[in-house]
Order: sequence, then C-alpha cells, then structure tokens
Amino acid sequence: MLIDKLNNYNLILASKSPRRQELLKGLGLTFEIKTKEIEEIFPPALFKEEIPVYLANLKAKAFQEELQENELVITSDTIVWIDNKQLGKPKDKSEAIEMLKRLSGKSHEVITAVTLMSKAKTHSFYETTKVFFKELAQEEIEYYIDNYQPYDKAGSYGIQEWIGFVGISKIEGDYFNVVGLPLFRLNEELAKF
Repeated sequence: MLIDKLNNYNLILASKSPRRQELLKGLGLTFEIKTKEIEEIFPPALFKEEIPVYLANLKAKAFQEELQENELVITSDTIVWIDNKQLGKPKDKSEAIEMLKRLSGKSHEVITAVTLMSKAKTHSFYETTKVFFKELAQEEIEYYIDNYQPYDKAGSYGIQEWIGFVGISKIEGDYFNVVGLPLFRLNEELAKF
C-alpha cells in the first residue's frame, strides 16, 4: 500500500493551492506545505504539455539544494489548452471574461504536470483531461466571476465550483486532474518512486 511505501519519506507539497492540499489529503498521506516564490516563465518555443512539465520542474528545482535525504517534494502545474494556445491564470475581470468566452461552446484540454523530487532522483509526468463547455451566456460568465473570483485558476474556472455544475456538459479523463492533481496517476507514480 502507498502509505506504507512512503513511510521512509517526509512528504512536502510545494503548493499554496487549497485544492491541491485537499486532494493530496484524500490519498491519506501526511505531508507538510512549503512554498517558494518563483517566476512562472517558460521558453516561448514550448508546446502543450511541455509547458506544465517545465514549470513543475522549475518549482521543484527551487528545493534541490536544501532537500534532506528522507524528503520528497511534490510540485505541480496546470494549464488549459485550447486552439493551440495556453490559458494561464487571468490577470483581471476582463481577461477572465475573455477566457470563459473562448471556452464557451467548445472542448479544451486541461493538462496537469507533476514533478516528484528526492535528493537521489527526479521524475515528472503529466495527465490530460478533455473538458466540454456548453454555450455560456454573458450573465452566467459575469455571475461566476463576480461570485467565485477565479483569478488563481488556469483558464479562469474551477470545475468543482458553480460554473462546473451548470456549464460543463462532460469530461473525458481524470476529474481530479482538472481540479489540480491527477490523483490516480500520482498514486501510481508515488508507489513506483
């Protein structure tokens, strides 16, 4: 069982995201939260899943020098991919509106990358989930942004919030991946690590 295999490690989740913290707790793991401020800038030549993999690695590298023998750090990054473009977190209300309009009536991909790093090794992987939005009315978009303030979310939405309940018609893949951590895959990769 995963919990037994990880007894030798002190797990560190390098994320301020309350959603990621809640999801990792769901695996029954004990961990501490440590974060470092890093600029999430990636080379413009990166495409699709290369972006979150690069950023998850970047976040892990910030811990490289100080990791103890028995520590394992988990970092993650999520992007929304539509029309061959990446949507990050919106800077303000008008950008949030623009993003949701772009997602409205279409499907897009949510790609979450995870990096596991110990003193001895580093391993990265990613998971992709396809999400289908219905046509969203302007009032729905504005109501959601005003009431849920999705400024800390890639693509300007949280599937686990009101917009997910009324706007998402279906998904193909891991639901938890869209929330912020691909739990099934993470469980398997931690067991192998």
